[in-house]
Amino acid sequence: MAPPIMERAATPSAAPDPRALRRVCGRFATGVAIIGACGPGGRAVGLTINSFASLSLDPPLILWSLATHSPNAGLFAPGEAFGVSILRAGHGELARRFATPQADKFADVPHWRCPAGVPYLDEALATLSCRVQRADALGDHLLIVGAVEGFSASEGDPLVFYGGDFVRLAA
Repeated sequence: MAPPIMERAATPSAAPDPRALRRVCGRFATGVAIIGACGPGGRAVGLTINSFASLSLDPPLILWSLATHSPNAGLFAPGEAFGVSILRAGHGELARRFATPQADKFADVPHWRCPAGVPYLDEALATLSCRVQRADALGDHLLIVGAVEGFSASEGDPLVFYGGDFVRLAA
C-alpha cells in the first residue's frame, strides 16, 4: 500500500489552505460538549464545542477554544464561571442547536443552573464546573484554560464528531 500523499504549501512560507487543513483536522475524532455561561442580565448562554481537552490533574485544568469573533468571547475573562456539559450519543440535534445563533438556545431544553447562574444540560453524560484561569488570543481563537471546581459523570456513550458529522463508536 502506497503512503498517503501529503498536501504541502506551494512555498515554505505560504499558509496551508484553510479548507484543506479543516478536512485534515477532521480526521481526528472528538467528543462534543456545550459550554454554558451566564450572560448580561443573567441570560443563559450556550455554545457547542469539540475543542475540549483535559490539561492537568494537579491542579485540575481543562482547555477549549472559541473563535475570537464570537459574540460571546467577552464572557470568558479570567475569574468568570462557566460550565461544560459533555453530550451523549444521539444528541447531534442538540449540538447543532447550540452551534446555531438563536435568541434562547435553552428554551425547551431540560437544564439546571448552579448558584453562579451557569446552565448545565440535564441529560449530559458528564458536567464540569469551572472558572476561567486564562484566555489567550492565539491565531483566530481564544485558548481558554478553566480551573475545574466540581464535576459529575454518568454511564453511557459519548457523542462523537468525525469528518464533519456525528458518528457512533463501534461496539
